[in-house]
Amino acid sequence: MAKTGGLGDALYIHGYDASGDIQQLGTIGGGPALLNFTAINKSAMERQGGLRSGAIEFTAFHNHVAVTGATHEKLATLPRTDVILTYCRGTTLGDPAASLVGKQVNYDPTRADDGMLTFAVSGQSNGYGIEWGQQLTAGLRTDSAATNGTGLDTLASAAFGGQAYLQVSAFTGTDVTVKIQDSADNVSFADVAGFNFTQITGGAPLAERIALSNTATLRRYLRASTVTTGGFTSLTFSVNVIKNEAAGVVF
Repeated sequence: MAKTGGLGDALYIHGYDASGDIQQLGTIGGGPALLNFTAINKSAMERQGGLRSGAIEFTAFHNHVAVTGATHEKLATLPRTDVILTYCRGTTLGDPAASLVGKQVNYDPTRADDGMLTFAVSGQSNGYGIEWGQQLTAGLRTDSAATNGTGLDTLASAAFGGQAYLQVSAFTGTDVTVKIQDSADNVSFADVAGFNFTQITGGAPLAERIALSNTATLRRYLRASTVTTGGFTSLTFSVNVIKNEAAGVVF
């Protein structure tokens, strides 16, 4: 794979597409805390992993639209509830994406000497840590009816479970459900038990995280599909899927 820059990226904040108001990304990372297990008979540090953590930090421009809402209205509320963030490194099917369930802990303005006004924002993980996966949609995908997405080749089947994140920026209709299906040959797909998001009947923008047991099997090819019982005319959404590649993934 060729090296790439950071052009054409996206950032979704609990269903809201903030990409056009983001100046730069800071920390996108995490992992286990390092615990010191160095004994007195050792001459170098010994460490083991502790609690998992993660953060997504970014700088936003000030975009204020009081009536219809914009990035300022989204971030200035400093919600006490969890916010789901997804950073997309490119917006092509299969591109990497990092998702986080966390708390927005700040919204700090800085006015530069030249008059530019920007805001520093940090999302700190709550319960799961940061998770890197692959996009099952090419950035934001819009369906106008029940649709089977394009299959993504994950190269091999695995029996270690997985997680997925849904970001919904807009919805019009009665109901729709986004689900993940798998296949061994990219032809015959089937639903993955327990790998469907909550039925959507309104309330966009919204976001959700779902997870399988860490012994569930996911076959080689995955796709995001939409189904409905009462019909819908438009759903704009993205899906980031994490296919665990090792046994024992726990949160």
